[in-house]
Amino acid sequence: MQLLHRGDVGPAVAEIRNTLAALGLLPAPNGHPEPVSYDGAMEQAVRAFQQQRGLITDGVVGPATYRALTDARWRLGDRSLAFLVSKPVSGDDVFALQERLLELGYDAGRPDGIFAHDTEEALRNFQRDYGLNADGICGPQTMRALKQLAPKVRGGRPVYLREQEKVRRAGPRLRGKRIVIDPGHGGTDHGVINDSITESDLAWDFARRLEGRMVATGMEALISRGPNSCPPDSDRAAFANEAGADLFLSLHMDANPSPLAQGVASFHFGTGNGTTSTVGEALAGFLQREIIARTGMRDCRTHPKTWEVLRLTKMPAVRVEAGYLTNIEDRRRLLDPAFRDVIAEALLVAVKRLYLLGEDDQPTGTFTFDDLLRHEFTRAEGA
Repeated sequence: MQLLHRGDVGPAVAEIRNTLAALGLLPAPNGHPEPVSYDGAMEQAVRAFQQQRGLITDGVVGPATYRALTDARWRLGDRSLAFLVSKPVSGDDVFALQERLLELGYDAGRPDGIFAHDTEEALRNFQRDYGLNADGICGPQTMRALKQLAPKVRGGRPVYLREQEKVRRAGPRLRGKRIVIDPGHGGTDHGVINDSITESDLAWDFARRLEGRMVATGMEALISRGPNSCPPDSDRAAFANEAGADLFLSLHMDANPSPLAQGVASFHFGTGNGTTSTVGEALAGFLQREIIARTGMRDCRTHPKTWEVLRLTKMPAVRVEAGYLTNIEDRRRLLDPAFRDVIAEALLVAVKRLYLLGEDDQPTGTFTFDDLLRHEFTRAEGA
């Protein structure tokens, strides 16, 4: 779709303004037929919406923001919901249904707002248990039943408890584990550009360094894109899902209008209202602590987000913003290959810590690549 930003006019702008008004972010339309302009107030409303939804707050309506605005129009009960193979239904109402089924103990998979096969199966199981016609369609009768029942699960979600159990069962060795490494941007999308330095090139370099280290430990490392391509986030997530990956790591750098902004931040799937990938959150914490301990970069902490690349992956996923290319000190360090090696090692050690579950561990920042290889070899000998 065409990007919409300040100064644009036309029917598409009017559609966005009406949606923002329906969400309470702008005053209701006055009914006059004059052309609707994408003005400053609308830009601020878009930024507020993007912030609420965990999107990049640039005030521009691109594909991700437009999909989120479209999804936000729907409330559970507004329409019947069913699994459509050719064009799956999506929306906030689907997300609410998935959350409700999970609370009642039915495995609807990760709540991603897309009515897919796992949501249909969970709904059929609920309907069957409640004595309804198990047609997999969430209509008025099913809605009444959903509202009448109290949740069975509090303090967690079954899908995320299963994530934790899968990590526990996988064991501490890295050998055989499949990781998708996702270097941000690519192709004609260079991401952040500063002094001819591009985020996409640095992310690709990080990915190759991390890939080499992972392969050396016996892991299966897959890169989500080629050096000259830029698949959309939904395709990157689909690639990881089809590969049956155990973890997904997305590598980026950041930018800010203020040259003083600097540091590293990590992001995992979470809505900000209690729904979060517990394993993703744990991995983001390990990544953050390892990088900070080894580099002394400013700690910009971990954050829950609903970005597609985190929401649509069926495995724990983390996105790392490894410094600001708009900051002189961060940029200087990122241009040093030895520094990029340090961060690649930190990422690998963080993955190892996730699977160690606190056993045979070492203090943050002290576990080296050689230590890790010895640890893998010793366990292999003892197996």
